[in-house]
Amino acid sequence: MALSSTSFTFFSFSILILALSTPFAAAVDNVVGSECLKVSSSEFVGSVRTVIDVLQQVTSILSNFGSVFGDSRVSNAVSDCLDLLDLSSDELSWSASATQTPKGKHNSTGNLSSDLRTWLSAALANPQTCMDGFEGTNSLVKGLISSGLGEMTSLLQQLLTQVHPVSDSFVSSRKSGFPSWVKPRERKMLQANGGVVADVVVAMDGTGNFKKVMDAVAAAPDYSMKRFVIYIKKGVYNENVEIKKKKWNLMMIGDGMNATIISGNRSFVDGWTTFRSATFAVSGRGFIARDISFQNTAGPEKHQAVALRSDSDLSVFYRCGIWGYQDSLYTHTMRQFFRECRISGTVDFIFGDATAVFQSCVLLPKKGLPNQKNTITAQGRKDPNEPTGFSFQFCNVTADSDLLPSVNSTQTYLGRPWKTYSRTIFMQSYMSDVLRPEGWLEWNGDFALDTLYYAEYMNSGPGAALGKRVKWKGYQALNDSNQATNFTVAQFIEGNLWLPSTGVTYTAGFGV
Repeated sequence: MALSSTSFTFFSFSILILALSTPFAAAVDNVVGSECLKVSSSEFVGSVRTVIDVLQQVTSILSNFGSVFGDSRVSNAVSDCLDLLDLSSDELSWSASATQTPKGKHNSTGNLSSDLRTWLSAALANPQTCMDGFEGTNSLVKGLISSGLGEMTSLLQQLLTQVHPVSDSFVSSRKSGFPSWVKPRERKMLQANGGVVADVVVAMDGTGNFKKVMDAVAAAPDYSMKRFVIYIKKGVYNENVEIKKKKWNLMMIGDGMNATIISGNRSFVDGWTTFRSATFAVSGRGFIARDISFQNTAGPEKHQAVALRSDSDLSVFYRCGIWGYQDSLYTHTMRQFFRECRISGTVDFIFGDATAVFQSCVLLPKKGLPNQKNTITAQGRKDPNEPTGFSFQFCNVTADSDLLPSVNSTQTYLGRPWKTYSRTIFMQSYMSDVLRPEGWLEWNGDFALDTLYYAEYMNSGPGAALGKRVKWKGYQALNDSNQATNFTVAQFIEGNLWLPSTGVTYTAGFGV
């Protein structure tokens, strides 16, 4: 991959300049400040400018290295950092622009508090992922950029405190639908069993426009406000697909999760960073996938090997398979919704720092290495002001077929705290006897046990018994609706944005 020496893209730069120089700043300042920010918009944008300055300095250092190292792992880590900082520059630019033009058409959901907290949290996650990429190396680069990334992190944490949390009223009635940002035409496409008109077709047998998925992605317009549909016919596509940040509003439709499969085998052991190991990675805003699977076949002995990574804000994965072993699904950042998906893996096989909602999904722990413990989740919330977390509702936790014969000899847990404020909730889900009675696993000694938030509410099945659950300060076995209200879809993940009444059945509250 060619490494850019620019601090951020021209597109990001244009947005930021608009935000910092708009003559209408004063006119909206009081409105935005009172409704969303704890400070004036001019002060907020000034703070954003300060973070951008630090980001530029770190990017400048990284750009001097490029691929001068013989160590491919270091080169991959440098490449990751440049991409991640580029994502952060966009997220900061959107934040500045949205505070100055709160009704701008590019401002995502229109709920400014939710948008800002999401984007700033994503910008906060990226420096840590950059540093994580140097794991297993003796590179001097990590030392050269650590101070700047630390300063950037601290400034972003301060920025998060300047945004009011989203206020929302509890909705307990049954509703059905996709998130509100899925437009009516797209809802019909998600629900349709056939007849969808695609912009391009991918087919291995040559009957489409392309034989490779990446060729179809390249054909999609940049920064499109209109949905671009790619239909991928049945087959196993052995390729690594990366949808960069400029590819907005792509939709991929397959012939079924067992028919259309995108497959790869990159892994940490083979020299890839965890971030770059993904078989399928998407950063462009508004991505939707239906009836398709993403798999990483590296196997348990190759350790971190991602099948799907998403940094796509307002993304939907409907009836999709995500299959791997360690680190199968990397919900890295942003708001994501998974419905009726099948997700398999071993260690931390759903991880990241996104605000991710899983409804009616099947979670399938697999057989890993000898004496290896399975953990379904490793949520990466690092700051208490982040809105991020994982919410599982109406899901089914059961052993995959390869684990069934040895289910009693393999220890499987709902999750462990990857970061200090890790947050994960299981509600109204079925848990088989694949789970250990303790339910949850420590990361390292007593790390994060007082600051995490893990909760369970109204789950069923032999693995849902609470009598022997962990006794950590941060763990909550919720007993009634008053305790659990804050963690329903309507409250915990701002259900008015994620799951309004527009399509697929879901429950905004607890159901009936």
